[in-house]
Amino acid sequence: MKHYNLPHNHGQNINHVLEKMPEVDDFAIVARIFNQLGDGTRLRILWLLCHSTECVSNIGAAIDMSTAAVSHHLQVLKKHGLIVSRREGKEIYYTLADTKITNLLHKAIDDLFEVSCPTHDDKKDA
Repeated sequence: MKHYNLPHNHGQNINHVLEKMPEVDDFAIVARIFNQLGDGTRLRILWLLCHSTECVSNIGAAIDMSTAAVSHHLQVLKKHGLIVSRREGKEIYYTLADTKITNLLHKAIDDLFEVSCPTHDDKKDA
């Protein structure tokens, strides 16, 4: 058991909590993800890609932004592993990556905006 040299004892067993604390590098990774969500445009794009697979021009039209600006945001989201892309002919399609983190983000985004996932609603109607 690692000993933490804490300056005060407040009667709580903080050592038990500290034993489970993630590494500093893990916090840095999560902070970079949260930084991506701190940009309203990227959050709008991410919301859209949680619920659909789209090309750059459709994303730009949907959020009233140039394809160059959308491309920049998509590259940032892709670099951080939040979205993935696939090419079909000349078009590149983007969607949410299928990871534990992105699945949690999808749920959190839907909960924060108090909406149900349109994709899940469509499945209920079928």
